[in-house]
Amino acid sequence: MGFFDFLTEDIAIDLGTANTLIIHNGKVVIDSPSIVAKDRTTGKIIAIGKKANLMQGKTHENIKTIRPLKDGVIADFEASEQMIKEFIKQIPSIKKRFFFPPSLRMVICIPSGITEVEKRAVRDSAEHMNAKEIYLIHEPMAAAVGIGIDIMQPKGNMIIDIGGGTTEIAVIALGGIVCDKSIKVAGDVFTNDIAYYMRTQHNLYVGEATAENIKIVVGAATEDLDNPPDDILVQGRDLLSGKPKQIKISYREIAKALDKSILRIEDAVMETLSQTPPELAADIYNTGIYLAGGGSMLRGLDKRLSRKTDLPVYVAEDPLRAVVRGTGIALKDLEKYQIVLMK
Repeated sequence: MGFFDFLTEDIAIDLGTANTLIIHNGKVVIDSPSIVAKDRTTGKIIAIGKKANLMQGKTHENIKTIRPLKDGVIADFEASEQMIKEFIKQIPSIKKRFFFPPSLRMVICIPSGITEVEKRAVRDSAEHMNAKEIYLIHEPMAAAVGIGIDIMQPKGNMIIDIGGGTTEIAVIALGGIVCDKSIKVAGDVFTNDIAYYMRTQHNLYVGEATAENIKIVVGAATEDLDNPPDDILVQGRDLLSGKPKQIKISYREIAKALDKSILRIEDAVMETLSQTPPELAADIYNTGIYLAGGGSMLRGLDKRLSRKTDLPVYVAEDPLRAVVRGTGIALKDLEKYQIVLMK
């Protein structure tokens, strides 16, 4: 270990549309919403992450909240760069080394359907952050490693990673993606579906944060759940009278609201299965399908996909962190995972 290794810090980043997670020294040190609050007049950043998230939908005209990533890729270059910079500054051991800002070795995960231009944007952001070595890894691959699948085996595994912006479906064998599909239907679309349903069915206008909360508390993918959640009370603005009002919502209504979007995910899964080479299809028949990402926590989604595909469907044990965990494992053993990392 040379002197320069001492100056280098290794970090793994899962730069997500909804949440950004960072692993440093094998631990998740940052787990925060990917959101920035800016002062409109000076352009200065007022808050990032959890603080900025609390401001969402509650700001006055001088403050605007930005989500720098859309559909899993950088939409606002400047805001995303400032956000990552701030997150890295918050890492405890980097915070201490204020006088010698460390050079960074980074592994960043990206959606599998990303274009070269979008890849370039991720790389540029990292370079501006004083990153000397940058590796990229595809999200479904990182999720597979994070779940604990041995991706180097000559055996087919199917991973569905439902994040905030995209759903990534991939069949993996021998350390490579054999066939994949990336669709822009995921957590954010579910949230919008719920807000739209509240407007059209109940004349109730709810904000993004409220719709997100409904999804977490009573969200469901199917109307026949084994242990359904209790109904919840939802507050918002009545579109007819303009007054604040409250209504009761059950999981069955949310299952109806999300039905169309989940059908699109089902279709994409079926399409990927239909493109899978027969030998790998035989493997998937034996091993089943693995779900990762925050969207996989939607009640009854595993059951619904299992019904559609006639295959067993397993949800990863900590689905929100499966991708970043896999990214961290690849960072620890760059040589072993060389085949799946892109320079």
